Amino acid sequence: MDRGFQPEVQADFAHARWRAFLGEIASLLFGHNNELLSFDQVKAALKVRGQTYRGVQAVPVTQIVGSVDRYQDFDRAFLPTQTYTADRWMRVDQAHYQDINLPPVQLYKMGEIYFVRDGNHRVSVARERGVQFIDAEVIELETRVPVEADLGLENLVIKGEYADFLEATGLDRLRPEQRIEFSTPGHYRTLIEHIATHRYFMGLDQQREISWEEAVAHWYDTLYLPIVRLIREQNVLADFPHRTEADLYLWIMDHRYYLSERFGKDITLQEAAADFTEQFSEQPVKRAIRSVKKAVEGLTDAVPVIPIGDETATPPLLPYLPAEDSPPAQDTE
Repeated sequence: MDRGFQPEVQADFAHARWRAFLGEIASLLFGHNNELLSFDQVKAALKVRGQTYRGVQAVPVTQIVGSVDRYQDFDRAFLPTQTYTADRWMRVDQAHYQDINLPPVQLYKMGEIYFVRDGNHRVSVARERGVQFIDAEVIELETRVPVEADLGLENLVIKGEYADFLEATGLDRLRPEQRIEFSTPGHYRTLIEHIATHRYFMGLDQQREISWEEAVAHWYDTLYLPIVRLIREQNVLADFPHRTEADLYLWIMDHRYYLSERFGKDITLQEAAADFTEQFSEQPVKRAIRSVKKAVEGLTDAVPVIPIGDETATPPLLPYLPAEDSPPAQDTE
């Protein structure tokens, strides 16, 4: 390496490594994943279907969150996690000091995020120097599911299940406007069971064989969408932060079945949604009101009923209530 600007580039690399160390500590303390995404892992999970060459364009550096073959050498912020390529990193950094134009990096694009095909150290140095955009030769990959900028390993599993669901149902082709996303994994299989059950009853009602595609479209139009519209009209999501419409669809459907079994009559979607929101709202105020109501009900249930005229009965013990003119207890601590 040219010895020009050597103290500066050495200091830059040391600073980048220190920031990477702090990022690792923060990820351990706060429990968030700090790993760079593996291109092959994401590509396999999201069922990539095709690609299009997009040419050279300016790409936001913060949206480059993965790599084809260097995902273990850098963290999520593209800071170096090791020292064995320090010379290469510092040569790129030195080029910035010397105003040497470097060739565009090569990237794959999926939705809102990018993966480095070539130029990992150029991206890393750009992030460390606060560069906002970098010239890149981009190939865009087509995926069945939307990919947001905050995609991480923790929600990649959910995205993969979503891709499998769309592959099994073809719903993205039948209803291109669809957007069915869960906040936790393991629920798309339940949707497929709902569709299969819906198909069975459609066949009974219409006395004919129902195709899978017809059942998928009819389920979406007559079951899923009406509940989603109801969720939006009643603003139910406001009572369930960090949840999704798909989460609530399953919960309301289950709650409707529970209420119908309990009361022995058909319960409307509106009734099920309203009762579910009242019973299970995650809003702190409504949770506090619900707790008070349960406490009062428990207190009422605990007071025995004394038969009229039974003079030998022992009166119930009531909670002590101070007289209205009694002074408040003094805090001695």
